[in-house]
Amino acid sequence: MSPNGSSLSSQADSQHLKTLRPKLRRARKPRVLLVTPELGESSLLSRHGRVAPCAKAGGLADVSALLLDTLSDSGLDVHVVLPHFRTILQTNGKEVSRRLHLCQDREFFYRRSVYDGNPESNLRAALAFQRDVIHYVMPKVRPDMVHCHDWMTGLVPAAARAMGIPSLFTVHNLHDELTSLSHVEDRGVDAANFWKHLYYGYYPCSYDQTRRDNAISLLGSGILAADHMNTVSGSFLHELSVGGHGATWPVTEAVRGKIAAGRAHGILNGISPAVSPALDRRIEESYDETTHVAGKARNKLALQRAVGLEEDEEAPVLFWPSRLDPTQKGCQLLADILYRVVSDYWALGLQVVFVADGPFQPHFRRIAEFHGLQNRIAVKGFNESLSRLGYAGSDYTLMPSAYEPCGLSQMIALRYGSLPIVHATGGLRDTIQHVDPVHRKGNGFVFETHNASGLRWAIDQAMRFHIRPVAERAAHVRQVMSDAKEAFAPASMTDRYLSIYRNLLELKVS
Repeated sequence: MSPNGSSLSSQADSQHLKTLRPKLRRARKPRVLLVTPELGESSLLSRHGRVAPCAKAGGLADVSALLLDTLSDSGLDVHVVLPHFRTILQTNGKEVSRRLHLCQDREFFYRRSVYDGNPESNLRAALAFQRDVIHYVMPKVRPDMVHCHDWMTGLVPAAARAMGIPSLFTVHNLHDELTSLSHVEDRGVDAANFWKHLYYGYYPCSYDQTRRDNAISLLGSGILAADHMNTVSGSFLHELSVGGHGATWPVTEAVRGKIAAGRAHGILNGISPAVSPALDRRIEESYDETTHVAGKARNKLALQRAVGLEEDEEAPVLFWPSRLDPTQKGCQLLADILYRVVSDYWALGLQVVFVADGPFQPHFRRIAEFHGLQNRIAVKGFNESLSRLGYAGSDYTLMPSAYEPCGLSQMIALRYGSLPIVHATGGLRDTIQHVDPVHRKGNGFVFETHNASGLRWAIDQAMRFHIRPVAERAAHVRQVMSDAKEAFAPASMTDRYLSIYRNLLELKVS
């Protein structure tokens, strides 16, 4: 593809969408409804002084907001619907955008997070959300297509199919939930018109039999019923198709079917241009790729002061930005080697900073306390401002995930000049290439075998890079930061989605 191929594709898609407008409905743009349980800060929703609520649990929220903003700029009338988490979404009675639709149910009112620790409560919330989307929001909005995200929206593509509305289903996370047709209907969802489009544990011979004891996979149903599906990286799509990472059979089989039909895609997430050390007001000192040496040194001192570590601008700092979840994030690998790593690189002054919540947080605190390493290991709960300072003040970002559908942390780290140390999986495999300092190639340190020895090898490689001449290391980081500005720009993501939207809108008018 030519350097300008991406933008030319975007222009072609936008022009094609314009030609479809008379066929769809005169005097209005093609209308897309984003259905998501999470939403980050949106510039579109905050226009004209309106309240733009944010309900965030992970990267899905940021990607949903970025899609809402960038697709709207591409000539589409984009609406978004999410649950009205009243303790999270503080509107204070102020006006919200007509493009924002909040579903009402007591299940959402008192939650302090998008997902709570009770699977039954999460399932109740998912069914209440989809009930409102199917019965109230879709008839009101009358979209030309719907774009659904993750298991909490898995019934919507089937309902859309029954209504003659094309749909795209995006898998951001592997989590799935099973339920029954009787439970779905008892929660107020009228599935009479679309129950045959859902993914069941075995073939649905009759409605009565199916309603009684045939389990529904919500994630599998979303993939199966949608006209197109995508994951948020090409490698993760392949990994799901071979049953990797404990993917359930319904998910694996549904993905395989979509691949065979040519309707499965891997689309890497993008990140907003505002996520930049040159624009970030939450860090100590702004910088870019040309001033990163001095800028990162000052931010490192500020980070060390903020978390109580020894102030040493030459010390290599490893930063952990993600959830301390041993099932996915690989934190147990670091726990196994943390004391030895700090000890072996004591002369370099190695430090490790955690800015993350999760069940493994107490383990790292105990390791630091037991060995008296509180001046070398800092463990703090997640805070957005401190996390940004962590990217800006660190030299390396740790992401030894067992699986990672896409990952945004490694993209942010590259923009801030913190080289990622990652396991080769999913989106990490697709975005990080192992450093070759001699030929100034690569942007991180990649290990293949997911165990403590593999992570230790990658950290050793990072430390070998760290002791290379300062000017050589600075030139490499400068190139990495410059490349990251282009590689993860929203346009590369938006263009791919526009291409799918074009196909779906053609289906709508055919």
